[in-house]
Amino acid sequence: MNEKELKIHFTPGHVEVVQENVDIPYRRVLVTGATGLLGRAVYKEFQNNAWHALGCGYRRAQPRFLRCNLTDEDAVRAVIQDFQPHVIVHCAAERRPDVVEHHTEAALNLNVHASGTLAKEAAGIFLIYISTDYVFDGRNPPYGENDAPNPLNVYGKSKLEGEREVLRHSPGAAVLRVPILYGEVERVDESAVTVLWDKVQEGAESCSVEHCQQRFPTYVNDVARVCRQMAERRLQDPSIQGIFHYSGKEQMTKYEMACAIADAFNLPSSHLIPMTEQPAGTGAQRPQNAQLECSRLELLGLGVEPIPFKTAVRDSLWPFLYDKRWRQTVFH
Repeated sequence: MNEKELKIHFTPGHVEVVQENVDIPYRRVLVTGATGLLGRAVYKEFQNNAWHALGCGYRRAQPRFLRCNLTDEDAVRAVIQDFQPHVIVHCAAERRPDVVEHHTEAALNLNVHASGTLAKEAAGIFLIYISTDYVFDGRNPPYGENDAPNPLNVYGKSKLEGEREVLRHSPGAAVLRVPILYGEVERVDESAVTVLWDKVQEGAESCSVEHCQQRFPTYVNDVARVCRQMAERRLQDPSIQGIFHYSGKEQMTKYEMACAIADAFNLPSSHLIPMTEQPAGTGAQRPQNAQLECSRLELLGLGVEPIPFKTAVRDSLWPFLYDKRWRQTVFH
């Protein structure tokens, strides 16, 4: 599709404004939560692979993305009617379990009601709803797509309700469940993986790190590739619908993640102390091991081989190093 774009041309002693044709890819994708950790990766993945991507966010949206309140039905309808996407990837969510426990109404509005609204307005559009391994109780892993969910906390319950709302209003939609995510963060506390960085870099003082729950840290760039591949396949094959799982393959506790981060940066880890019992009153209950079994994507040829944890976490965290000279010594 061609559109006209105004460009300013500078030559010595002369400036002119010219109108040029620019190619806009015909495939259109709307990414909700495009300001968030996963949303940024999804937006970039589609944009870099011949899709016309529109990202929307709320508090952090402007100037890069469209500001849209997903709990406002009229606003959602207007965005969809104006842009007419072929695909919507719904990344927007309140995904912090402890926040959801204490601000339940606001979280349900976003995780459940806004998801239902989006699915209603997305009639005829392929919708990918990002969900979580926290829909399972973690007592009997690994979990396949058809295993019965039993969430332990309000966050898991809200995402499960969101799944059901989406599939009720848009039976052709896809639900993609993913576990704990990390990637190129704007702040280290943007991910429950990268937030361990401060404990790793402290070095001198002993730090206790949780060593109870088994997790599968998953790189957002890998999840973004899965979303794009699902979208592209769906344009040819309408059977791409229903529930899918995707996960990193390296099993680690938070303590083991912190040690792996230290190792990736050649930093000491002897100050990190494994905490094998959960202290009482530490927020929302988490599943012990909610490992996702991902064979459905793999059988369809839509699986993505995860980038190794140490490689991806280095790419994610090196900008936050106290000592930037490290980059020269490790990468060269």
